[in-house]
Amino acid sequence: MAEQVTKSGVFVCLGNLCLLPTAEAVFRKLVTDQNISDTWRMDSAVTSTYELGNPPDYRGQVCMKKHGSPMSHVAQQVTKEDFAPAFDCILRMDESNRRDLNRKSNQVKNCRPKFELLGSYEPQKQLIFEDRYDGSNAHFETTYQQCVQCCRAALEKIR
Repeated sequence: MAEQVTKSGVFVCLGNLCLLPTAEAVFRKLVTDQNISDTWRMDSAVTSTYELGNPPDYRGQVCMKKHGSPMSHVAQQVTKEDFAPAFDCILRMDESNRRDLNRKSNQVKNCRPKFELLGSYEPQKQLIFEDRYDGSNAHFETTYQQCVQCCRAALEKIR
């Protein structure tokens, strides 16, 4: 019998092009590699409507495939249901996400999730990731490496 899901989290960013789907895919691979995927429920969502229904940027998909983590995510918007009781933790990508999340969470009675900045887990404390959506393939690799470091540290703390 499979273990019951005990932890849940959602990654949140403005759009769905680079950082958000990379962070989600990296985290999914980490929990799968550690054989704890049956105890985790992860998702990702956007605060804007720009990319709803779209897949991640092709450069990010190429990067993730190279690292053995193909992406299958399609952008969906953050909803009030993500706050109570859906997720334990919301890992946001920057300060504008915090403002957007605060506005949405104020509409929810008994808002449960804890908002955290994914970059707070970055070893060099580079709290905000550089936006790579208009960058080269090398920029997507940098984003991948940052996500690996942050997601690994977040998983260790949250576990």
